[in-house]
Amino acid sequence: MRKSILAAVALGATAVTLAACSSSGGGSGSSSTPPAGNSSSSSSSTTSGGTEVGVILPDTTSSDRYVQYDAPLLTKAFQDAGIKADVQNAQGDKTKFQTIATNMIGEGVKVLLIDSIDAPSGAAVESAAKAAGVQVIDYDRTNLSGGGSAAYYVSFDNEKVGELQGQGLLDGLSAAGKTSNAQVIEVDGGTDVDNNAVLFKQGARKILDPAQTAGKIKIVSDSVDKGWDVNQVNGIFTQALTANGGKVDGVLSANDGIAQAVIGVLKSNGLAGKVAITGQDASIPGLQSILQGNQYMTVFKDVSKEADAASKLAIALVKGQDPTSAGLTLTDFTVPGNSNGSKAVLLSPEVITKKNVEDVVTAGAVKVADLCNGIQSACDAAGVK
Repeated sequence: MRKSILAAVALGATAVTLAACSSSGGGSGSSSTPPAGNSSSSSSSTTSGGTEVGVILPDTTSSDRYVQYDAPLLTKAFQDAGIKADVQNAQGDKTKFQTIATNMIGEGVKVLLIDSIDAPSGAAVESAAKAAGVQVIDYDRTNLSGGGSAAYYVSFDNEKVGELQGQGLLDGLSAAGKTSNAQVIEVDGGTDVDNNAVLFKQGARKILDPAQTAGKIKIVSDSVDKGWDVNQVNGIFTQALTANGGKVDGVLSANDGIAQAVIGVLKSNGLAGKVAITGQDASIPGLQSILQGNQYMTVFKDVSKEADAASKLAIALVKGQDPTSAGLTLTDFTVPGNSNGSKAVLLSPEVITKKNVEDVVTAGAVKVADLCNGIQSACDAAGVK
């Protein structure tokens, strides 16, 4: 009987999702770099009975984090706690995301931990879960901007990420002696689908707008890489650069993937290494670009901390415990213009420049052999061992 009711609810949510979203795909851009592993779909259990926690990750293309890090870290955490969990990846397909959620709800999970492809489809899943009495945790990005109803949210402080990027850009420009009317091109990522991206931009502008008013910088172009599709960046940045007469001193790049595409264009125009560029993810390509002098900074978000907090919260909810008993600090979180709110665990990001690249290695997020592969002289010069 319960499954019949849930199926009906989920089918209704599917209709909402398909009406709200006309295309599949999209990426997070809010990716991070934790200790390595490798899995995109798995289950864990040391107990008998049905699945207690359902985990749905968004894709395997916007970032390698979901396959290499999130899935194995979450799987292990639930295994160690004796909680039966089902960890799956929607492969960038919103219909598949909905189907996975419908099946998990029908199986009787107590908690859904979801990193949605976009807010409307994520909100539809949350509506179906709520009707079935299933608790939902928004993981890495929140769906509140799309009418979501999750009671909990685990992520990094994403507005702070943007602030760090904005300040990092100013620091990079200052280091290059460009402190007056520096020409800046801004390439945001996924603000059309990802509330995190909106927060990144909001945080960055808190730093850059006053600098522009003071005449330190001039933002000559503000473009959006829609859906975190890095394949668009070459054209977007080339157009902005051409429109400004081939002049650019700094690029506010939302993440390392965008930064790599920007660097490619700069290389073809003889400008690589002459422009301050921001990033996010502390990815190996991003870190290598920093060591080689082509990118000024990136933002490191240790996903091992994010997965640890999310799994602890889910385990507490499964056991009917107060989340604070698991050592978690929760704060009130709302999205501007939306009355819905949730209790959030917001973790602190870290700025990485050439001076502290080794922090990412020390955290266990990357191996020196992988980081220094092909750029050993740059690693030696930076003291990365």
